[in-house]
Amino acid sequence: MADDTWRDITLGEGMTPIIPFRDGVWLKMDYFMPTLSFKDRGAAVLIAHAKSIGVKRVIQDSSGNAGNSVAAYCGRAGIACDIFVPEGTSDKKIRMIEAHGATAHIIPGNRDHCADVCRTTAREEHLYYANHVYNPFFYEGTKTYIYETYEQLHRIPEHIFIPVGNGTLFLGIVKGLEHLLESGIIEHMPQLYLVQSERCQPLLKAMERHDVQIRPEQQAATMAEGIAIGLPMRSAEILSYVYRYGVKGVAIPEENILGARSMLARQGIYCEHTTAAVYAGYEAYCRAHGHVSDVLISMCGAGLKSDHG
Repeated sequence: MADDTWRDITLGEGMTPIIPFRDGVWLKMDYFMPTLSFKDRGAAVLIAHAKSIGVKRVIQDSSGNAGNSVAAYCGRAGIACDIFVPEGTSDKKIRMIEAHGATAHIIPGNRDHCADVCRTTAREEHLYYANHVYNPFFYEGTKTYIYETYEQLHRIPEHIFIPVGNGTLFLGIVKGLEHLLESGIIEHMPQLYLVQSERCQPLLKAMERHDVQIRPEQQAATMAEGIAIGLPMRSAEILSYVYRYGVKGVAIPEENILGARSMLARQGIYCEHTTAAVYAGYEAYCRAHGHVSDVLISMCGAGLKSDHG
């Protein structure tokens, strides 16, 4: 970014702690962010850019966390904001969006339909589409997840489990790792694991077929609402990285999500269902393939945002 607009936009996001958990697992506590999710990494950069080019109003679609984050930074920047969320989104996330001064539009139907409605509105009303899936500035923010990990641990763990809906964290992590490789800071790519709900896994199914394109999938109800994306818009890019770096796929057993959430909470880690689902996916992988150690998992969202089960 060419100017210092970000200095007036930042809410202190970033440098979240990494804590040793158990069985060789590291947890990066990204729900310590200002709006209680990792999406602040990308939203801070995206909205600082929007402010720097004179944007007055933005529109975005979200399952909740990204919308809340964009709403918060728009409030900080004095930018009007409309957030489109699908029906069934946690009431707490919707109230947070509105508390930041944004207008929340609850759209009947699933997450993919919500995105279609939002994009149509953006085109028809000529609004700035501050979307975390398409806007490249968002990924400049999510890359910091990897930069911080190296700075804090002085290395990168050998295994990284990543929740993937639209893939904003996954793409940021891969781009950040490529930068570290090209710079000679790390010598090899760690083993990456793409984690999706067993009830919505278009990317995992494409990986099984070794396809370069997904087949859109009808979403079934899942507690892992944050990654329930039947038609990821950047699926071709995600899959190209999957095949380039030998990324493995993990399906989250739905019946294990609440158990994982309770176990984490008893250890002081009170995360939302989608975040707990990633840990459940890690456990499922270990049961199927044997224990893996030196593992990094992001605690993406706080539990107070999704107390619905």
